[in-house]
Amino acid sequence: MNKNMIRQAQQLQQKMAKVQEELETATVEASSGGGMVTAVVTGKQTVASITIDPQCVDPEDVEVLEEMVMAAINEGLQKAQELAAQKMGVITGGLNIPGLG
Repeated sequence: MNKNMIRQAQQLQQKMAKVQEELETATVEASSGGGMVTAVVTGKQTVASITIDPQCVDPEDVEVLEEMVMAAINEGLQKAQELAAQKMGVITGGLNIPGLG
């Protein structure tokens, strides 16, 4: 490899490391049930917190609460994936490089 290609690869590696660092502290929020259940998910796609409005807790109908929690988490994970893809897309110029998104 010539020196220019090595330099460009090093710059790309540094940019990717910075984005991965940003994703560790970035969060997205998603809710379901009209805001009754809210999930906060990190850019690294882990659930940081769940908030449940006490009004939606009905011991006679736990299934609805379970569905709302699952919906909020799944939406949060989708938003986190989109955030990661967006940030990596800026670096890779939109190329889909396996393992980077």
